[in-house]
Amino acid sequence: MRKKTAKYLLITMLVIKGLTPAVFAQSYSVIVETTPNADIRSIAAALGGTVLDSMGGNVYLLSLSSIPTNYPTGVKYIEPDTVQLSPGGHGAVFSVNPTTAADFYRNQPAMQRINLQKASPRATGRSIVIADINAMVDVRHPALVGHLTAGAEFLQGTCVSRSTLNQSAGGFLDQSAGGFLDQSAGGFLDQSAGGFLDQSAGGFLDQYMTFLNESTASFLDPVTASSLDRMSPAHGHGTMVAGILAVMAPDAMIMPLRAFDDKGCGTTYNIAKAVKYAVSHGAQVINMSFGISGQTQTLKKTIGEAVNAGVTVVASAGNGNMAVPQYPAAYPGVLGVAATNLTDVKASFSNYGSTIFVSAPGSNIISGYPGGYYAELSGTSFSAPMVAAEAALLRSLKTSGWKNSIAAGVDNVDALNPGYIGQLGTGRINLLKALQ
Repeated sequence: MRKKTAKYLLITMLVIKGLTPAVFAQSYSVIVETTPNADIRSIAAALGGTVLDSMGGNVYLLSLSSIPTNYPTGVKYIEPDTVQLSPGGHGAVFSVNPTTAADFYRNQPAMQRINLQKASPRATGRSIVIADINAMVDVRHPALVGHLTAGAEFLQGTCVSRSTLNQSAGGFLDQSAGGFLDQSAGGFLDQSAGGFLDQSAGGFLDQYMTFLNESTASFLDPVTASSLDRMSPAHGHGTMVAGILAVMAPDAMIMPLRAFDDKGCGTTYNIAKAVKYAVSHGAQVINMSFGISGQTQTLKKTIGEAVNAGVTVVASAGNGNMAVPQYPAAYPGVLGVAATNLTDVKASFSNYGSTIFVSAPGSNIISGYPGGYYAELSGTSFSAPMVAAEAALLRSLKTSGWKNSIAAGVDNVDALNPGYIGQLGTGRINLLKALQ
């Protein structure tokens, strides 16, 4: 395949960091849980704030000017709601020939590694609903048409950045979406497709270029910058994750739940409310391709309720190359997913540790991208939906034992990762083994 100028992007990986609210002088949002018979409006008045929203279960979103040191009677806890997303890595955007099948990427090297093609005749995820809590999804993308069910948005309140940055999430992430994504005129992100793929672990250039050449891939030139300027990194993240779910479990229905804004900023409250919505609206699987650096009482409780209701909850382990637990992946009952490359070596960016349940490919993953394009990116954000889709396949076949099947249906990768034995879960997923 002859080299073509590639258009590279920085896409938001959903990684949430806590807030130290004392720095802020303006009003901001907090989450309050009360005792069953408490009057939230009286509590809000005592705190000098206002009630913004309620999610049920005596949990409310309030606007306050400061965090109180003494709680009124009837308050169980108060915690800050504001969170911050950090930017992710580079990736390539490309188009394919109009005659190319929308799901052509089901044959990509990563999917071959987990035996998707051989497993597909056994299960397709029929009758299963997968809720994906993410940013906006391009619902008109050819790879997603017919795979989506009704979703919902959860964007209550104001999303502000981590206090140490002392700026809005949009300013930190975007410097305007166009400036952050498309600095092609200055050659900031542009390089050859081969040059980018060579940087991935394992030297998979020939394998990827052969696959993309067979798919008539055409990497975007800088002339497309004006259209990409209007696309946010968060928008691409949601579309790519949904594309992985759709291609792996084509007869499952994906419920897109938008809890992150166009700048990739989300809040604990909105995420928790999305989890509750997923459970109450029949989702059997929830995918969460984001991570919180610390625990929150609200999310821990809400996700625990989902797990106790029998929902399979899957989350990405994080991209910090460290053993520090990331939440919700490390919450009890959640299937935390680390990333491997195409030789089953831990991806250089992937977190690891005792809280990992299984690993899945996360390097150089191809999926749909807004505007009818496709993209190639890396991150545990794209490993998690592989496991969520696997859970949907298993749940479409049997009424119990899905978690055990995922844990057992793996290829052991310890010999290839001597420094991470016991820290990449039970192994790298193998759909064929899990479905047998």
